[in-house]
Amino acid sequence: MTIPSENSANILIASESATTADLLNKLLEGEFKNVFTSIHPHELAEDFDRHCPGVLVLAFSSLEKSERFNLGLYRQSREIHEQPHRTVVICHKDEVQRAYELCRDEIFDDYVLFWPLAFDGPRLPMAVHNAMRELATSTAGGLTPTEFTLQVRRLAELEALWKQRMTQGDQHIESTCQAIAQAEQKIGAALTGFSRRLTEGKLPGLPNVKQAKVLEHAFDRLKQESIEPSLHGAIDTVQPLKQWADDFRKASAPHIESIRSLHAMVEHIQQTVMVVDDDEFQLKLVGKMLQDNGYRVVLVSNGIETLNMLRKIQPNIILMDISMPNMDGLEVTRRIKGVARFATIPIIMITSNSEEDIVNRSLKAGAIGFMVKPLNQSLLIGRIAKVLATDLLPSDVPMYDLKRS
Repeated sequence: MTIPSENSANILIASESATTADLLNKLLEGEFKNVFTSIHPHELAEDFDRHCPGVLVLAFSSLEKSERFNLGLYRQSREIHEQPHRTVVICHKDEVQRAYELCRDEIFDDYVLFWPLAFDGPRLPMAVHNAMRELATSTAGGLTPTEFTLQVRRLAELEALWKQRMTQGDQHIESTCQAIAQAEQKIGAALTGFSRRLTEGKLPGLPNVKQAKVLEHAFDRLKQESIEPSLHGAIDTVQPLKQWADDFRKASAPHIESIRSLHAMVEHIQQTVMVVDDDEFQLKLVGKMLQDNGYRVVLVSNGIETLNMLRKIQPNIILMDISMPNMDGLEVTRRIKGVARFATIPIIMITSNSEEDIVNRSLKAGAIGFMVKPLNQSLLIGRIAKVLATDLLPSDVPMYDLKRS
């Protein structure tokens, strides 16, 4: 994966017209170092893989062609899923509304009204500058929302472990002090009993001691001068440990409170579910179920559009229909799992076919769950909640269910 800077990023202009590509090249080459053109549509994927652009400018004769060739890239390119980039589309004046809708829906990132030739010549270079700045910000590193949520939940788990270990430490200290006190009592009782039996002649083989008071006094001195100081010294050695535990608990309190606050914030973040299905009715039905339960929903109608959408939106979980034209859900899942930055997104397969072969192929593709149509709302919401709540990586949580859902 290449993360470009604003000055060094490659720019690829794609068009079926050499004249148009040359015109756009002249508009950009004065401000950007690395501008390339691709004027043979059947070579666009190869050109993309060779140049790995940070910005792709689509300048075909119609917006429909730009859509088609852009989607084709996601089917044919080997590098597009790993290469962060932004797409700017050139459009005619009568295509502005459609261009706006495509950018709003994040199929493209920006559009430039270019035909008929606009008076705003710098508009294209400005769009490229904005695309590069946005790209630099988005690829600056750091955790994805899903990874961040997972790490915060593990911090909350650390708090529970910290409490458990501190409680166990307190219990061990208290048990040690109690054991020493009990030992002192038992030793004292044993000495008193021994003294009594000795003076009463109840110890065979030993002479009787007539002066009981003298013997009792001697044993008292033994306890006071030798045994008790030793036992009290043992208790004293435990006290610093107890004080250390108390000090550590106080010092950790602000940090534990921060973990609690961060965890509470994460739990209130609206989580995103991407639903992929070519059945418009099913898509809207599942979307409504999820929205009614507080999820942010992204609806996608085919596999190629899914791969395109993942450039900018990384959902917490994906519901993936298996049977789709052009690229089925299994192939889309394999491609998603093959990209490192997408690999941890959990995917639940949705299908009307629960045959063993389909289940095995879903498992091999990298899916975490399997649900059968028609979907039951409570079961679906429960399954999603279970996946999102887990502190394990998605690949550690087998959730295949062949029951009708």
